Amino acid sequence: MRPAHPDAQERTSPYRGLIVDFAGVLTTPLGAAVRDWCTRSGLAPDAWRRALVEDPAGRALYGELELGRLSQHEWNRRTAALIGVDPEDLMGRAHAGVRAVPAMVELVRAARAAGLAVALLSNSYGFEPYNPYTATGVWDLFDVRVISGEVGLAKPDPDIYRLTLERLGLPGEACVFVDDRAVNLGPAEALGITAVHADGPGTAGAVARLLGLA
Repeated sequence: MRPAHPDAQERTSPYRGLIVDFAGVLTTPLGAAVRDWCTRSGLAPDAWRRALVEDPAGRALYGELELGRLSQHEWNRRTAALIGVDPEDLMGRAHAGVRAVPAMVELVRAARAAGLAVALLSNSYGFEPYNPYTATGVWDLFDVRVISGEVGLAKPDPDIYRLTLERLGLPGEACVFVDDRAVNLGPAEALGITAVHADGPGTAGAVARLLGLA
């Protein structure tokens, strides 16, 4: 079990841990990046969404990828066939425009510097050939990383939140969790975690105030 940060007990704030989602929270929205890629590739702007969300076969492939049951290489091959494009590094090409959000990166750094234990809780989309965490420069920001493809669990499964708390060495009541998908917030709140919906550019400031960092 990963212990809480040694300085966390010195804080007067009731919160001793910060748990942050990756895509759409630490990063710019994926939707905008993939729509741009679709347009540049001569596809309909919604081709990615149609293949991954509206097509049952595409949804199933993505679910297997998130749980680590399908490699990114294989996902690239099979999903490219649904879209009608070259499979070579499909995920990396489609997400090339995704960037870290400076305000959220600064929030995580400030929280860690203030003595909070910080965790990345992410439904992943593989590591090879495209590693989204190193590509955006956020991997080393965290004390704890819980990645769906590595643990065989994905949000909103309550067990992935329990595992995150266990690795942090903290109770739910001591933690704040930030995610851009409302469906992922309820299971966290059921464990006593304070959940924040990341719904705009003011999210980092709101969380900083909640944690007593601003």
